[in-house]
Amino acid sequence: MPDQITRTTTTSWFSRVGSAFAGILFGIVLIVGCVIGLAWNEGNAVKTARGLTEGAGLVVEVPATPVQSANDQKLIHVTGGIAVTAPLEDTEFGVTGTGVKLARNVEMYQWTEESRSETRTRLGGSEETVTTYTYRKQWSSSAIDSSAFAEPAGHENPEMSIEATEIYARDATLGAYSLGDSVLSQVGGEQPLPLNAASEEAIQAAAGQGRTISVAQNRIYIGEDPAAPAIGDTRVSYDLTPTAQISVVARQNGEDFLPYRTRNGSEILLVADGDVPPGDMFQSAQDTNNLIAWIIRVVGMILLMAGFGLILAPLGVLADVLPLAGTIVRMGTGLIGFVLGLIVGTVTIALAWLAFRPVTTIIILAVGGAIAFAVYRFGRGRDRKAQAAGATT
Repeated sequence: MPDQITRTTTTSWFSRVGSAFAGILFGIVLIVGCVIGLAWNEGNAVKTARGLTEGAGLVVEVPATPVQSANDQKLIHVTGGIAVTAPLEDTEFGVTGTGVKLARNVEMYQWTEESRSETRTRLGGSEETVTTYTYRKQWSSSAIDSSAFAEPAGHENPEMSIEATEIYARDATLGAYSLGDSVLSQVGGEQPLPLNAASEEAIQAAAGQGRTISVAQNRIYIGEDPAAPAIGDTRVSYDLTPTAQISVVARQNGEDFLPYRTRNGSEILLVADGDVPPGDMFQSAQDTNNLIAWIIRVVGMILLMAGFGLILAPLGVLADVLPLAGTIVRMGTGLIGFVLGLIVGTVTIALAWLAFRPVTTIIILAVGGAIAFAVYRFGRGRDRKAQAAGATT
């Protein structure tokens, strides 16, 4: 059974009113930040799209070997198989593997805190909140600060002494080209690296004395008993990215690949698994750019609505003297906040489009206006025909 504690807090109406009015300032800052962020997002999306379009028209397909000096500093497309000679090694545990990247994954057994609150508004505007805190022991890949728990006593987590890391090949090549971390980090196809009991002696020797180490289920276990983990026990696993065929679009700098800077300042360094034509790589990058732009638009709209909600929040708190009235007012302010956020967000995006895509915006407005005018004329024509038919009868 998980540990649970329950705490009840009461907030007076005056305190709630004060907090709500203080929240207005944060709401204004949030709205201003979202407007700036939405405008920046449109500009950045246009900048990236234009940079990719420029790059797609400049890219030169070259063989993986030999390196052609005539293409130095040009944007090139290269396809080939990655080759490495030396194995990768995590010296802390003596784990090795042959590939382009060795990733160490670390988890520690820790206390976690979950909370569930139920709030009730009382007559007079005060608010009673009953919060239940639940504590469980779980594996986590990130350190959990137990000092921030509502009840830290008895739920203390130690510091994580082992960190996750990634080890890249230093001798990886693509034909005659050298591959750096910026390229290798984008290579996919990682697979779990098998660990077995035969590796245990080498792992123990590399880790040094003073640690109780065992190997089970492809993991290094640091602790007394893997079947009954204790707080602070750690387990380590590895993923290995093997050598494979890849395609690269980048600036040729001698025998290296570097980001290519377009005229508007965008940087291009694309990597794809397999033999992928440059056109497909640029289209994939354009699709990713559009997806990111839409995600930021949606998040920005939601945050704008939250900002307007904070500005209107005092109205609901003031009305909470009568709980039913407060509920009704909050429904109204929630709808108003939604509409205002939608309007401000839409107008911001429209103005940004006008600033960054003036030709496209004018075309859209012209087409929309022509359609609206055609519908209007069609409707007027039908009305005149109806009136004429009525007059004849």
